[in-house]
Amino acid sequence: MKRLLVFTDLDGTLLDQSYSPAAAEPALKLLAAQDIPLIFCSSKTRAEIEVYRNRLHNRHPFVSENGGGIFFPRGYFPDSALPPDPPAEGCGELLQLRLGAPYRQLRQALVQLRGEGFAISGFGDLEVADVAALTGLSLEQAALAKERDFDEPFLFAAGAAAEDQLLRRIGALGWHSTRGRLWHLLGASDKGRAVALLTDCYRARDGEVLTIGLGDQRNDFPMLEQVDIPILVRQPEGSYVSGCGAKHLQYSHQVGPAGWNEVLSKLLPALQGGEIP
Repeated sequence: MKRLLVFTDLDGTLLDQSYSPAAAEPALKLLAAQDIPLIFCSSKTRAEIEVYRNRLHNRHPFVSENGGGIFFPRGYFPDSALPPDPPAEGCGELLQLRLGAPYRQLRQALVQLRGEGFAISGFGDLEVADVAALTGLSLEQAALAKERDFDEPFLFAAGAAAEDQLLRRIGALGWHSTRGRLWHLLGASDKGRAVALLTDCYRARDGEVLTIGLGDQRNDFPMLEQVDIPILVRQPEGSYVSGCGAKHLQYSHQVGPAGWNEVLSKLLPALQGGEIP
């Protein structure tokens, strides 16, 4: 039996619009009972993700800020399973694989773009109360969302032509962007690269693996295109984000964590029984 791994986005996928995973509790219990690693792969910061790891008693690796950083407990992987590049760095009680650009460089790029006439503002320009109002987070959660390392969320209110112009300019400067509920400015990192690297670590430690990925936004597409079983979660208004190039893409019928629970509650028993959908 191959080792199962579940990679999941948080906002809009495992978490509902009030940032609660309650609707996913049955599938969460099933994962825990079967000792299947649940690996958070989010645009959230390390500080934000730690809150949910503690709440859900999750001690597996996680990916922060759209693939900018991979974090895992010391001793989780043997040294022989870790890549030579990037090297593992100590980060408090965890080890870190740094894939993303330094945040200060992203801030400098955003300031440059604004100086060129693009009306953009990032989290670094906003007060905690502004981030809370924009995202629906509490003030405490919004403060954690501003503790950024690899990715700068930003606002840009313009038409499609201006968006295309901004995207071209970001690329010309050597940066990348993605869009979920907010725009994000980042370096040469994405969720897909992080998932591929972590999968290799598990494979080196455990042998053959079978990967499942769940997400709901465009910034999840690299992750979904990397896993063996990709699942696109339905959005609150009833639609699905289009444009994902993942093969054999599956869809949840329900929304957010209810859809997450719906799919995994059926899929996991089937896989344990030897069925490969």
